Amino acid sequence: MQQPIGQNDPAVFAAAKENQYFDRKSARIKPNDAARHIVAFANAAGGKLVIGIEDDGEITGFRRSGSRDIEDFRHAPLACCEPVPVVRAVEVAVTNSRGEDDFILVLDVRPSTDHVIARRGDRAVFLRQGDRSVVLGHDQITALEYDKNQRRFEDEVADRSSIDDVDPEVMARYKKELGTDVPDEQVLRSRGFLVDGHLTNAGVLIFAENPTRFIPCARVRVIRFDGNKMQTGRRLNIVKERTFDGPLPKVIEGAKAMISEQLREFQYLGDDGRFKVIPEYPEFAWFEGLVNAVTHRNYAHSGDHIRVMMYDDRMEILSPGKLPNVVTLENMRHTRWARNPIIARTLAEFGWVRELNEGVQRIYDEMAGFFLNEPIFEEPNDASVQLTLENSITSRVLRREDALTDSIGQAAYEALNEYELAAMQYVFARGRVTVSELKEHLGRSVKVVRPTLRGLVDKGLLDWHGSNSRDPSQYYDLRR
Repeated sequence: MQQPIGQNDPAVFAAAKENQYFDRKSARIKPNDAARHIVAFANAAGGKLVIGIEDDGEITGFRRSGSRDIEDFRHAPLACCEPVPVVRAVEVAVTNSRGEDDFILVLDVRPSTDHVIARRGDRAVFLRQGDRSVVLGHDQITALEYDKNQRRFEDEVADRSSIDDVDPEVMARYKKELGTDVPDEQVLRSRGFLVDGHLTNAGVLIFAENPTRFIPCARVRVIRFDGNKMQTGRRLNIVKERTFDGPLPKVIEGAKAMISEQLREFQYLGDDGRFKVIPEYPEFAWFEGLVNAVTHRNYAHSGDHIRVMMYDDRMEILSPGKLPNVVTLENMRHTRWARNPIIARTLAEFGWVRELNEGVQRIYDEMAGFFLNEPIFEEPNDASVQLTLENSITSRVLRREDALTDSIGQAAYEALNEYELAAMQYVFARGRVTVSELKEHLGRSVKVVRPTLRGLVDKGLLDWHGSNSRDPSQYYDLRR
């Protein structure tokens, strides 16, 4: 991500490319037009607006005929914006394009974290997008208000809902967690989930038997693919797919169970000579990713749902909506901001959300503990958050080869032919092998496979187990 320009250097301002954090305007524009950009920066991640430099980089300053008084721009945040954003104004001495001593004004606009800023005269709301300050429509303004917690989607009432929509099993579990036996309606009202006989959106998502009646995209879809990419048409490679669309506690449980079923296990030979089994990913990493997606997604974002896509080499968890408010890809390991604090609190009461202040950091730590690549957080199309966990099959193979070399010795390893090496890797990964298993693995006949295994026995690398050559239970394993 490109960062705001830090130093108030006129030459840098003149040469810099305008972007999400930086813009420049002539001192001849109206302060109300400058307010457009001040508002846009404040509603986004902040930035610098330089007055006195043309769009093409020419430094014209304030001394030219037609330029406005510098005080008009100093006061623009106060006179033209509502509520008033935090803006630091700095006057910088320059030599203008005519060779005269002059000055420019740098307006350093801080991001507004809790209010949407509007232009005072027409109540227009702008947002910085790339190098432009774009005017927002009604729905976009509402989404921005949600993002800044000026209003919260989870607090709004679902008018068509009632207590009759509540899932009795989830309600009973919640009351058990709270340690109370008061009537359901009293619990829901006291916790803010029931208002004037209707559930709030948070109440719908957590307790309603069928939340998608009210919030159609409130669901999680888990897909297991065969391969490293999604195919379509005749090549469709979906192995298993299921959609979970009930109350959030049941959604989390169901999605967790399916993901667990689809995960593979890897074997390796430990220092003690025993085979050990490790999962494809550390459970905390993928489960925390799932819970974060369910807890913090933008439920006001219609048209999309949470997706967990499992490939041979990675898992992707996609959650609709950008990162909330002050959270960025750069600071998310240490910055916490709950888009849906009521949902977060309630899922914590259910026991699903436990690491409120260190969940993301622990995902990094758990992946590192499994010798896997760091998790990858992205914002695809600037409209969602995606977590990618790589299982590093390639790295595992390399580590397995290193471990195999250490086990049998470098000289013995280098003396193996192609089939012998494949057989040893197979046995090393799985602990044992039969003739039929290796035949299928190599895609070769028994006439190739059987001599390969016998040759490895003769080299002192494998042991054969069986009563005779026709024993159906015979197998080979590593020599201890």
